[in-house]
Amino acid sequence: MLLSKMAAEGGGKEMNEIKTQFTTREGLYKLLSHSEYSRPNRVPFNSQGSNPVRVSFVNVNDQSGNGDRLCFNVGRELYFYIYKGVRKAADLSKPIDKRIYKGTQPTCHDFNHLTATAESVSLLVGFSAGQVQLIDPIKKETSKLFNEERLIDKSRVTCVKWVPGSESLFLVAHSSGNMYLYNVEHTCGTTAPHYQLLKQGESFAVHTCKSKSTRNPLLKWTVGEGALNEFAFSPDGKFLACVSQDGFLRVFNFDSVELHGTMKSYFGGLLCVCWSPDGKYIVTGGEDDLVTVWSFVDSRVIARGHGHKSWVSVVAFDPYTTSVEESDPMEFSGSDEDFQDLHFGRDRANSTQSRLSKRNSTDSRPVSVTYRFGSVGQDTQLCLWDLTEDILFPHQPLSRARTHTNVMNATSPPAGSGGTNPGSNGNSITTPGNSVPPPLPRSNSLPHSAVSNAGSKSSVMDGAIASGVSKFATLSLHDRKERHHEKDHKRNHSMGHISSKSSDKLNLVTKTKTDPAKTLGTPLCPRMEDVPLLEPLICKKIAHERLTVLIFLEDCIVTACQEGFICTWARPGKVGLLSSQTQANSPSGTVV
Repeated sequence: MLLSKMAAEGGGKEMNEIKTQFTTREGLYKLLSHSEYSRPNRVPFNSQGSNPVRVSFVNVNDQSGNGDRLCFNVGRELYFYIYKGVRKAADLSKPIDKRIYKGTQPTCHDFNHLTATAESVSLLVGFSAGQVQLIDPIKKETSKLFNEERLIDKSRVTCVKWVPGSESLFLVAHSSGNMYLYNVEHTCGTTAPHYQLLKQGESFAVHTCKSKSTRNPLLKWTVGEGALNEFAFSPDGKFLACVSQDGFLRVFNFDSVELHGTMKSYFGGLLCVCWSPDGKYIVTGGEDDLVTVWSFVDSRVIARGHGHKSWVSVVAFDPYTTSVEESDPMEFSGSDEDFQDLHFGRDRANSTQSRLSKRNSTDSRPVSVTYRFGSVGQDTQLCLWDLTEDILFPHQPLSRARTHTNVMNATSPPAGSGGTNPGSNGNSITTPGNSVPPPLPRSNSLPHSAVSNAGSKSSVMDGAIASGVSKFATLSLHDRKERHHEKDHKRNHSMGHISSKSSDKLNLVTKTKTDPAKTLGTPLCPRMEDVPLLEPLICKKIAHERLTVLIFLEDCIVTACQEGFICTWARPGKVGLLSSQTQANSPSGTVV
């Protein structure tokens, strides 16, 4: 295997050695060489000038035991495989679909999980020249091409995602700093779109497409200064977190188009963002080499993590490895018997999310939670982090109870579990005026900043804009499937009388530059000594090229580097699932 060969050529030096396994409190994670996906010919790939390698998963529930499908891009190529994970060796000679593009490169992609079946999937693909393609790699069909003539936006597509709960709406971000809402059932038109203002706020503006007939894009978002690097929907789909090259995290209420809160990086741009499974915390990473934890409820930074030596490219929460304990063991004790009652896989993640949602519920017993998240960066390192109660609720007294690590079928006992973990003794967060001193320095002892008020509805608003927002809000998440008809969209065109030229001027007004020196030390960007500093549980070099993918699945962790190698790391206890036949058919050079 190429990775093991390159590791050997490193002369055994620690700084050049690629790790093939690592241990956390729940046990040993192992790299499975036979489960590595890549370009079939394995010819060395020149990653210079290429867009980041990305990976997307979808489960089609085909009852064969191999329900997951995998899509990844390398350079000008796009591949679609059956993902066999820890169970069977990857067969690179049999991609379900392979596409090679000319003149442009795939930059990102996303499956529609609502419509996926064993016979058909809907895959959106964004490109470096600005186009977005809708394809079905199972039927090998190309359905539609959006922004084909680049009349909407000529810049690179940085992120594309289906709107949660919708079979037809999707959101696209560009390096221009603009986002566009599309409907797959509408065309893009043969002329450049004209816009009129729908809503405007601090460093953002939202416009509707002014047209006699319904056409794409439905909405244009102008956000911040510089490229909009990534966005992520909250687990309930109601909020949208965006990170930009100007270093700002901005969180919006997606339906009402209102700003909930903001955060500024320590320096440089923010490159990645993710939500905790219960939607209460957001983690970002970027050019300051840090991971930053932001509280959605309080709209403030609660911790930073330092472990990377270069830019952080991906952050992701692990819903399958979370410590949960309630004070009443009869309701939930984290026992093995309790977990055996769950359906393995997605039901497990849903169960974890439901337990996390109890944390501040008034009708449930107190729950002690430790969140696990991971990050990868251009330093080729994988970091795993634990976000514990002493960070989340520093004013609350420590709990005597220990937490349980939820890892399915882990054969190894938890390592380093001898200490006590802080917990909660109530259902509400202690106020900043509590007499119990915080165990760590933090700027959060101050009253909530004015930033948290950004999400509140303004009492004075232009009548036309207010009307427009309320009408667009009829596309609520639970009924977006039914309410994307033409008549709903046409009503948006009657709002305001702002010409396209005026809208262009508004774009300039809303993209105001912020002096970093003025934000440092404020609630927007606390100083390093003012917030708790997290240390990673593990920080391991796992590739020779910068890492671009980190995905947590039920039985493994998936990573990928810019060379185009997609690697599978088996969770503790999962390697034993491999059959002897699979092991016998594995390629030579097995790492572990």
